[in-house]
Amino acid sequence: MRLSEINTYPVKGCRGLTHDESEVRPWGLDGDRRWMLVDADGVGVTQRDTTALVRVHARPEAGGLRLSAAGHPDLLVPEPAGVPPVQVRTFRRRVLRVDALPAGPTADAWLGQVLDRPVRLVWLAEPARHIEPGRKKHDPGDQVSFADAYPVLLTSTASLAALGEWLTEAGADPVPMARFRPNLVVDGAPAWAEDGWEGRELRIGGVAFRAAGPSARCLVTTTDQETGVRGREPLRTLARHRNVDRQLLFGLNLVPLESGRISVGDPVLAFA
Repeated sequence: MRLSEINTYPVKGCRGLTHDESEVRPWGLDGDRRWMLVDADGVGVTQRDTTALVRVHARPEAGGLRLSAAGHPDLLVPEPAGVPPVQVRTFRRRVLRVDALPAGPTADAWLGQVLDRPVRLVWLAEPARHIEPGRKKHDPGDQVSFADAYPVLLTSTASLAALGEWLTEAGADPVPMARFRPNLVVDGAPAWAEDGWEGRELRIGGVAFRAAGPSARCLVTTTDQETGVRGREPLRTLARHRNVDRQLLFGLNLVPLESGRISVGDPVLAFA
């Protein structure tokens, strides 16, 4: 098994970046989901409710973030400093709030024009717990970015190919891996091999991870990551073939056990 793809999503819900290598931190890949858009109540804005997020490209630069979108001038947003934090939640149903630093009115106005709705951009200066203790079988603790639940998401090319066959049999088009917004993609594993990795240690290159269990998928997977157009697949097909305890599974959540650097082409090993 080899690592075939590395992706980060600097702003939660916006377009991702593909890398040849990345630093792994306790809270995930370097630069991954440290920024988030929130509404007036401080609740995260995601593709679940705003598919226009696919229009926003975000690229980390020294000391900040460069935002771009078709038809709008680029905007360089400095990492906030010396401003009072605001309390935010990644989802409305989450109980725990975390402190984040607001990027300011210029960034908010730019994003509001692109998305055609009022939003605020915030930066997570320090990773923090936003899932109540005991809610997850493998608790990620307080080392989490603005990710939904776990620091890193891994998927498999063979599992995507198997899903594509099911979609074709159902008269639908296969979907690209981008629909699942993974951080890491593994090539060379049998389809659905990741189902048996829960609780085990994975080593990618020289970095160890704990497999924290399968990823339950949501409406975002039905959104074309280029256009923002939403359909019914692949959730409808996952509901027929990958419905476990009323969760539609694709991919594997990981928690880093150490820091280090990983690169495309690194070997991937699963230990008992």
